This record gives sequence, structure tokens and C-alpha cells, in this order.
Amino acid sequence: MTPRTQSDQHSTTTATARIGIGLMLTLALLSGIAPFAIDMYLPAFPEMVAELDTTASGVQLSLTAFLVGAGVGQVIFGPLSDRFGRLGPLVAGMLIYLAASVATALAPTVEFLIGARLVQGLAGAAGMVISRAIISDLAKGVEAARGLSVVMTVSGIAPVLAPVAGSLLTEPIGWRGLMWVVTGLVAIGLIAVFLSVRETRPRTVRDAARQGPKTSPVRALTSRAYLGNMLAYVFAFTTMMAYISASPFLYQGMMGMDQVQYGLAFGLNALALMLVGALSARLTRRFHVAALARTGLLLNLASVAVFAVLVFTGAPAIWLTVPILVSVGVLGLSFGNATALALAAVPAAAGLGSAILGLLQHVFAGIAAPIVSIAGETTAVPLAITMLVTSALANIAFAVARGADPRHSAAPATEPATERVETA
Repeated sequence: MTPRTQSDQHSTTTATARIGIGLMLTLALLSGIAPFAIDMYLPAFPEMVAELDTTASGVQLSLTAFLVGAGVGQVIFGPLSDRFGRLGPLVAGMLIYLAASVATALAPTVEFLIGARLVQGLAGAAGMVISRAIISDLAKGVEAARGLSVVMTVSGIAPVLAPVAGSLLTEPIGWRGLMWVVTGLVAIGLIAVFLSVRETRPRTVRDAARQGPKTSPVRALTSRAYLGNMLAYVFAFTTMMAYISASPFLYQGMMGMDQVQYGLAFGLNALALMLVGALSARLTRRFHVAALARTGLLLNLASVAVFAVLVFTGAPAIWLTVPILVSVGVLGLSFGNATALALAAVPAAAGLGSAILGLLQHVFAGIAAPIVSIAGETTAVPLAITMLVTSALANIAFAVARGADPRHSAAPATEPATERVETA
């Protein structure tokens, strides 16, 4: 990794003041609520089948409805925030999110629950997509990468922790209690928005983007810089989601862990991701964002390759814990940095750029989930192949982005560190 120059570090210090701690905590919360809404109630599915007098597939549709809503909602709220500003669509989305969350907790039938979860996903997408766009508005280059490292690390940790929290809370409070927990998180998020979020894309900026310059948002969205970095994040996230989807049979079925041991192993991986994500935010002061992202992706590919070799050679299942831990943890170097590089390439359409990233993130994660268990619960071969392919694709996409013409960078010439980030 190439160290930064003194001018890079000065630019980072100047930009740091743009995103306060309160705002950063709010944006991290907004990005983490939806993963909890997706995954926390999974352990309560059997209870829901009995109480709602339905089938397992009926309850599963409530999960599918949220995922569909979250994907579609991002391509709705992202462009809306580009057109009308960030704050209005964010507040509207959070209000609808809160109402839909209350409806899920009170749902009398599974059909009502499915409809409420669809609306919940649509509205919940506002926080995910607009939180990334706000950071892109307020900071560029190094500081944007630091902010997005925090937000994207939270987005990565939440799907890991949510099922563990659900398994601990299902028995004492039931599935409706879990829905009320999500409702409480949404309410806290809405209050935090009112307290700490201000408009970051005012009318003057929106008008200037429409009337002015020369670079078309559509052209930027099809550039190698945006597509390569965006797909690098999407495939890296899919690599992690493949592991999450397969983790119950991997740890409990193949390794023989009980629920407590499974929770500890799961939590250790989440802790590794969190610590590396925090380290990444600090390392941007000394190393180029692109170098950090590339290092994380390469280490992920190397650890996944070791995992695959162990699987294919029939090594003891417990040995798989080490490469899994490494492969998940090092993604903390890539999630925020790749996202920062992608959104920096589309400053005039950060909302739409963030929406496309979020939509594809959900689509590919949804595709990977059933593939990893296609051969049953006694083999990790499909998981190894899936992780190997997606990790390789992430590295290829990032290499394509790095080959983009630096003149196509959307970074402003007034911020030296940003330019170095884009061309590193």
C-alpha cells in the first residue's frame, strides 16, 4: 500500500469537520436498521407458522416481500433524493417505515403481514440509499471513504448479528416482540434524523446539476470507474452473504457446534469485520483508498482460495473456521472504500448511483443464498465454489475500475487527496 503525502493528510483533516459524530452515528443507524428487520425474526418462523395459521412458505413470503421492497425502494428513493433533496424523501421514507413497522407487529394474518413487510422494505430503503448519498454530498475522497467505511461496515455487521439477537429474544418476547424491537429502532432513527440531519443537496446544487456541466449522469453511471468499483463492492458483499446463508449447516451441521458455540463463532467473525472496518477508516489517513480496497479484496480472495482447498481435500471441518474468519474480516478494508470510489465517480447522481449499488447488492445476495445449500447440509463444496467465484469477480471488477482513464474521474480539482484517491 502506498503511503499518503502530507497534502493528502491535510486535505483529510480539512474534510473531517464536514461530518460530525452525531450525523455519522445517525447514518450508521439508518443503514443498519433494514438488515435487522430482514434477519432478526428468522428464528421465530416456526412460532409464526403456528400463530398465524399458515405454512412455512407463507411466512417465508414475508421475508421475500421485504427484500423485494428494499431493492425496489432504493431505485425509487435514490433518484428522488437527487431531484428533490435528501432530507424530504428521507423523512417521508422514515415516517412510512415507522407506520409499516407498527403494522407488522400488529398483523392479524399472514397476508396482512406480507403486505406490511413489502411497504416496510420499500420505505426502509430510504435510509440505506440516502445515508450513502449524504456522505457523498458532504465529503470527497479520503473523508468520504472514512465515512462510508463506518456506514458500510455497519451494513455488513448487522446481517451477521441480527439472527443471533433474534435467537436470544424469540423465546422471551416472541415474534411480535421482535417486530416491536424493529419499530423501536425505526423510531429512534426518525428522531435522530430530525436532530442531526440537515439538507445536503440544496436547490442551488440540484439546479446547477441539471443546468450545468457537461458530464452526463448517465455517462458517469456507465463509466468503468463507477461500474467497476460498484460491482467490486456488490460481489464482495455477495461473498460474505454466501457465508452467512450457509453458516447454520457449516457450523452446526458439519462442525457439530451447539447454538451457543455457533453464536460465538458468528459473533467473532462480526467482531473481525467491525475491527478491520474501524482500522480501515484510520488507515485512510496514511494510505490511498484504492490501495486499501485492493488489499482487502486480494486478501479475501486468498483466504477464500485456502477455504476452497480445505473443502476440496476433505480437511477436518473445524479447520474451515480460520479462512472464514479472515475472509470476512478483511472485507472491512473494501466495503467502504470501494463504495466511496464508486460514488465519487457520479457526484451529480450520487443518489441514483447509491440506489443501483443497493439494488444489485440485494439481488446478488438473494441469488447466492439458495445456491450454497443446493447439495444439502453435509458438504461445503457449493459454498466454496460460490465464494471463490464472487471473490474473483470482485477483484476483476476492481481491476477494471483501476484501468479507467483518470480524466473521467468526477473528483473536484480543488481537493488534491480526492484526485489521488481516484487515480491510485
